[in-house]
Amino acid sequence: MLMFFYALSITPLAKVSAVSFTAPLFATLGAVIFLRETIRMRRMIALALGFLGAMIIVRPGFIEMDLGAILVMASSSIWACAILIIKSLARTESSLTITTYQNIFLIPFTLFAAYFFWSWPGWTLLVLFAVMGIFGSMAHVAMAESLKLAEATAILPYDFVRLIWASCIGFVIFGEIPEIWTWIGGSLIFVSTTYIAFREAQLRRRQAALSGLAKPC
Repeated sequence: MLMFFYALSITPLAKVSAVSFTAPLFATLGAVIFLRETIRMRRMIALALGFLGAMIIVRPGFIEMDLGAILVMASSSIWACAILIIKSLARTESSLTITTYQNIFLIPFTLFAAYFFWSWPGWTLLVLFAVMGIFGSMAHVAMAESLKLAEATAILPYDFVRLIWASCIGFVIFGEIPEIWTWIGGSLIFVSTTYIAFREAQLRRRQAALSGLAKPC
C-alpha cells in the first residue's frame, strides 16, 4: 500500500492502474499452485486479453518503466499474496471479519512509516481520508465476499475493469487525457471481462439445471 500510494504521487493514474494488473496474473498463478484451483481455458484467455489490454496502454519498451511503474509492480506481487490469503480465510471467516482484522493489523506498520513524515492534517484532508477509508473498506469487503462466493481464477479477470474507471477519473478530476492506446486497451479489457461474465452466468445456469435434475422425485 505504501509503494502504491507513493507511485500514485509520481505517475499518471491510468498508468498506475495498468501496471497494477500484474496482480491478477500473480494471484491466478498462486491460486492454481497453492489453492489447487482449476483454471479453465476460457478464463486463461480472458485473463490474457485483459493483461494484453493493460500492456497496450503501458507499452513496455516504448514507454520507459520508471520508478512509479516499478513500485506498482512490486506492490502488485505483494497484493497477489494478500488475495490468496483472503481467499483462504474466506472459507471460514466472514468478509467483514477479514476486512476488520486486515485494517487493524495495518495500523502498526503504517504508523511506523508515517512517524518520520507525520504532520497533522487539516479538516479538508481529514474529510478526504474519511471518504477514502469508507470506499476502501467497502472495496475490501466486496473483494473478500466475491472470493468467498467464487474461485479466484473466475474473479480476477474482472479486476481489469478498474483501468477503465481510473482513466475516466483521471480525465475528469485530474485533467489527464487518455491516449488512443488507453481506449484500445480499455476496449480489450471490457471485452474480456464481459465474456468471462457471460460464461460464468452460463455455467451457473447449467449447474443449477443439473442440480435440479439430480434431486429425487
